[in-house]
Amino acid sequence: MAAKSRKRTGAQAEYVTGTAARKLEPERRQVSRNRSHTVTVRRNQEKALQMNLPYVMILTAAAICALYLCVSYLKLQSSITARLNHIESLEKAIETLKDDNDALETRINTSVDLDYVYKVATEELDMVYANKNQVRLYNKTESEYVRQYEDIPER
Repeated sequence: MAAKSRKRTGAQAEYVTGTAARKLEPERRQVSRNRSHTVTVRRNQEKALQMNLPYVMILTAAAICALYLCVSYLKLQSSITARLNHIESLEKAIETLKDDNDALETRINTSVDLDYVYKVATEELDMVYANKNQVRLYNKTESEYVRQYEDIPER
């Protein structure tokens, strides 16, 4: 809802509508205000641009500290990345060694011919299976394995 105003200057009537209407003040005051405002702004800018020795020293020290922190951070990141890569390569090496070990164990287990072992034991070494009366079984509940230096209990 635009406000309508009417102002007379001399014999002419001027109508202004809306919020975009300009102020009808003498332009001399605005110019003088702008000039004083501009002068104040320039003075403040000049003061802001002036740097004295302590300010420059503190600014330089802060920049050096920031640079040192950045470089230290980058070195730390690089070190962590290198260690992770090294750990990864060691894990791959362990996995390869485990695979090789498993393959070798399988090859050893398949290379043993139990029939040949039985033949050599019985024919060349004159070994025989033990009879049932020669085998003694006992229960030991104290530990999971038998120590050689302990006595075997009698029946």
